[in-house]
Amino acid sequence: MENITLRNAAITPAQVIEAAQMIGAHEFILKLPNGYDYQVMERGATLSMGQRQLISFVRALVFNPSILILDEATSSIDPETESVIQYAIEKLIAKRTSIIIAHRLSTIRHATNILVLHKGEVKEFGSHDTLLQIEDGYYSKLYKMQFFESSAPALI
Repeated sequence: MENITLRNAAITPAQVIEAAQMIGAHEFILKLPNGYDYQVMERGATLSMGQRQLISFVRALVFNPSILILDEATSSIDPETESVIQYAIEKLIAKRTSIIIAHRLSTIRHATNILVLHKGEVKEFGSHDTLLQIEDGYYSKLYKMQFFESSAPALI
């Protein structure tokens, strides 16, 4: 609880629980020894990377920022946890300005606008669908690599 509220007395346990339910973290928190009163070790050493991410999302939701910046929110997450994190991100960014920095396109493909950078230079800008239409575009190539080549059978 303290890790989420950062000891801000204005944030109630009910707000934390509501945010955890909305993000999809409530169930795993309840399974921890002592639930919301679980002693989180330094840097979250006793939690998985996905659990740490979910806790940070709950924290962000209870503080309710008007602008949110997520930097590689799914970079260290296994594929099974990624869907839980994707759901949490959708809930977290709803109704707020969000800047999402990501290499995994599954994290950004629902964004209103996507800015594609290559070596610090703006290469493309537009919606997911618009960027996919650019023949030999950076985004299109990256999309094909991530979503089609990873599911293709290996050649022997």
